[in-house]
Amino acid sequence: MTDVAIPATLAEGAALAHSDNTGFRTALDIAGHPMIADEPVSVGGTDAGPSPYGLLSGALASCTAMTLHAYAKLKGLAVTDIRVHVRHDKVHEVDCENCESDAGAKVDCLARTIWIEGTLDDKARARMLQIADKCPVHRTLEGQIRIVTTTGG
Repeated sequence: MTDVAIPATLAEGAALAHSDNTGFRTALDIAGHPMIADEPVSVGGTDAGPSPYGLLSGALASCTAMTLHAYAKLKGLAVTDIRVHVRHDKVHEVDCENCESDAGAKVDCLARTIWIEGTLDDKARARMLQIADKCPVHRTLEGQIRIVTTTGG
């Protein structure tokens, strides 16, 4: 067994979660930014913060907005406001033969809606939507993800 010390400071892209095992409410430190994650009251949480899936939706929404903002600025586009809504759901796969009886037949779906305000022609607006699919979090979620787990003690 390898002992891994709890880091005193967290690098960009790193997160530390702490649960005292009294409920779902979990303290988070995301690269030095404290937050609370929790579950909704309907599933036994206290709704003191976003759920883990809410955090995932937030990661995609914020990365999309940042990517579009950077692209608009780079291209000198007259964009005045960008809003991105992402909702996570478990949905049945299309043409699933065992959807009703197999819980594993559901897949994760992140539904994203993007509002871009400003003076844009149809071609520029269409290009912005293509750029949205190139945001780093989008690409990570669509790519192969490997999770490596070690024990800290």
